[in-house]
Amino acid sequence: MNKLKLMVAFAMALLVLVPSSLFASSHREAPITALDRTADITDWYAFVSYDHPHRVTMILNVDPFLEPSNGPNYFPFDPNVLYEMRVDNNQDGVEDVIFQFRFTTEIRQPTLFTGLVGGIAGIPPITALDGSGSEGLSLRQNYTVTMVKDGKSTCLNKVKTLFAVPSNVGPRTMPDYQSLFNQGIYELGSGVRVFAGTVDDPFFIDLGAAFDSLNFRMGVGGVLPAAEDADDTHNYAPDAVAGFNVNSIVLEVPIAMLTVDGKIHPAGDKQAVIGTYATTSRHRVTVRRSPNPEKDFGPYRQVQRMGNSLINELIIGTGSKDRFSMDEPENDAQFADFFLNPVLAGVFSSIGIPVAPNPRTDLLILGQYIAPICPGCGPGDAGPVADLLRLNTGIAPTPVGSQKRLGLLAGDLAGYPNGRRPIDDAVDISSRAVAGILVDPVKFGTPIGDGVQFNPEGYGATFPYVVPANNGRDGHHIGPGQAGCSGQPGGICPVQ
Repeated sequence: MNKLKLMVAFAMALLVLVPSSLFASSHREAPITALDRTADITDWYAFVSYDHPHRVTMILNVDPFLEPSNGPNYFPFDPNVLYEMRVDNNQDGVEDVIFQFRFTTEIRQPTLFTGLVGGIAGIPPITALDGSGSEGLSLRQNYTVTMVKDGKSTCLNKVKTLFAVPSNVGPRTMPDYQSLFNQGIYELGSGVRVFAGTVDDPFFIDLGAAFDSLNFRMGVGGVLPAAEDADDTHNYAPDAVAGFNVNSIVLEVPIAMLTVDGKIHPAGDKQAVIGTYATTSRHRVTVRRSPNPEKDFGPYRQVQRMGNSLINELIIGTGSKDRFSMDEPENDAQFADFFLNPVLAGVFSSIGIPVAPNPRTDLLILGQYIAPICPGCGPGDAGPVADLLRLNTGIAPTPVGSQKRLGLLAGDLAGYPNGRRPIDDAVDISSRAVAGILVDPVKFGTPIGDGVQFNPEGYGATFPYVVPANNGRDGHHIGPGQAGCSGQPGGICPVQ
């Protein structure tokens, strides 16, 4: 019992570090990204690799709600967007290591009516990303990976061309899509691996119910019964993201490439803790000159950034969303009032869920390097308030099969908010933090949830941890009244 109390106390304290990411990943959350979908970051993940505990995997997902059947161009990465993964390793809220990804598009057969075709009209099925079997891959992308550290840029893929995995058109065009997916995994040497391509969106949520003013379907006002809350393997409401794809960049690097001194540290050392976030940027000026190529010039300007999920979408006011997207994390103190007086907590209260009183200083200080996620940090190491997904690289990964969707709340110390894995239920965990579970876990610990407990398409147990894209010909979505909720009678998702 004492051990259990200590575990719960640790989890509650660690939640202080998590900005209130709430009901969905960041899909179209700000005016600027609602109009610029290819630069829209949907999710950001960072965790110690399951099968390589001396490495960290970072996943940057962009371009939300990709309908698998939506040809003829499908959904390539934007060659005019600079995609970046950023790491702060000295507790000052400013990035010290940057990984940059740039994509190039080639149209190999400009007379074809679609970017991807095969198994018809003398064009063989697409079975390879390059060489024989890639003839039907007309719209093809390659990319580069560059590390920027100590002011020096290093290309990490000098000896090979990296190809992005295209959308999954269907079984005639791509009869062995799993093989194409596997071909997109590249070893770059020195313990670095990379993948880029279209994949199943790993996020899970009853999005329609959440945005219908928290009109949840379980008949309990968004409060999960104990049996449902303890269940990590069934869904009780439809996953609105199921069946949709997303573009994903996955990078695995040794921990020693990320820490301030190039060494691996135990969990109790402040140098084991890193802060991570992702950004998308465009050149300051873009001129579209069809039929001539687009012309871009001037320095890059940030379009969006993401550390913890859904800060911008459901905490930051609409009038400040673009500013939040384009500003730097170390300047986040300017948004303090949104955390001290969270509107969403008032919404919870209006439907009868007890919430902690304002001002919510517990949410304001969550964006700093403080114990227990950074046990070695002292008062001078807290750094500025900054939206960074913090990860203690000294905490060993939880083995696949033993991971808990509620992360730290369920005693899984390698789970959210100690970094974030695809399996982590950011919806349920973070909404409880907004209600005030870290202030008083008894008084404000209502088991808020949407009833969607996992991604029905599953997760990858090894790198790249995402799973292949849904099939354009045969894919489907899950909605109310349809099959897809294994926790309900007959597997049918509830309408009410």
